[in-house]
Amino acid sequence: MNYWLVKSEPGAYSWAQFLKEGRTAWTGVRNFAARNHLRAMRKGDVVFFYHSGEEKSVVGLARVEKEFYPDPTADEGDWSCVDLIPEKPVISPVTLAQIKGDKILREMVFVKQSRLSVSPMTKGQFERVLEMAKAAD
Repeated sequence: MNYWLVKSEPGAYSWAQFLKEGRTAWTGVRNFAARNHLRAMRKGDVVFFYHSGEEKSVVGLARVEKEFYPDPTADEGDWSCVDLIPEKPVISPVTLAQIKGDKILREMVFVKQSRLSVSPMTKGQFERVLEMAKAAD
């Protein structure tokens, strides 16, 4: 199993909207590194959903439901997307400040390459965020 973090501006696509829809195609990624991360995702991989912008926090847990396929929103180029399904919200959102202040989490790709909308996590990083977030049952 692989571990991931995807981020979205809540005004563009929020966790609440994701929950309401029950599934989404993670489209619109136009960065080659992030695209390659999408292509590495496998069905069943777990994904933290992060609100960027003013909130700057991990707010939910999702799963990869469908592996990569051509992004239907791309007019040109070789872009991919995956389908995600929400699993559960977190009880305690994990803020960017908490992530940067944690010796395990400050090494995340997400911190070092902050412009990526899709980034991998190690198992240890995933478990640490999960512990801090206290995911809801």
